[in-house]
Amino acid sequence: MKILIVDDEKGIREVIKEYSISEGYSTLEASNGIEALEKLEKNNDVDVIVLDIMMPKMDGYTTLKKIRETYNIPVIMLSARADEFDKLQSFDLGVDDYVTKPFSPKELMARIKVVTGRNKTNNDEYIYKNLKINYLGHNVLINDEEVKLTPKEYELLVYFVQNKGIALSRETLLSKIWGYDFYGDDRTIDTHIKMLRNGLGEYRNLITTVRSIGYKYEEK
Repeated sequence: MKILIVDDEKGIREVIKEYSISEGYSTLEASNGIEALEKLEKNNDVDVIVLDIMMPKMDGYTTLKKIRETYNIPVIMLSARADEFDKLQSFDLGVDDYVTKPFSPKELMARIKVVTGRNKTNNDEYIYKNLKINYLGHNVLINDEEVKLTPKEYELLVYFVQNKGIALSRETLLSKIWGYDFYGDDRTIDTHIKMLRNGLGEYRNLITTVRSIGYKYEEK
């Protein structure tokens, strides 16, 4: 596995690199967003990106937006700020996890394993009748027309499909989709489920409510 480490602090890059190598991973480094995008253009085998928010030339938020325009690569955001607003903004932009500095390198390695495992699929697409999820293209089609979903709605749908037939609690969905440190509540999940169902239209009933637990995806 190859990790792109993007941080303007050389010491942090070195620590992440050291632990990555100990796990058997190869690494690339960039000190700002511009360098990161250049690295991605030259390397098409990056498996995960560790991205700092506060950087010169191009910050993490801008870099993440540009990454998401072209690449479907898991991104873990690093930040010295633990404000809920920063976390929400990061997740809304499509980040896969959020780690607050100072952090445990061992915990970061564990999170890398989680996000890369969550984003790997055995097939390039999922098809149920006229519903199609294109994992490589990171989009959803119904009757060959693209469905407009937010990054979180897309992640929810993919997670449901990967766990179809399993009743998933709201707490599980918050942890797996929003991250370990996100302090949301049931309304966060319920609102996103409602919007996802609206987006799925005729396939909205594939996501069923499991009383006293949460939700379940079932092919009918």
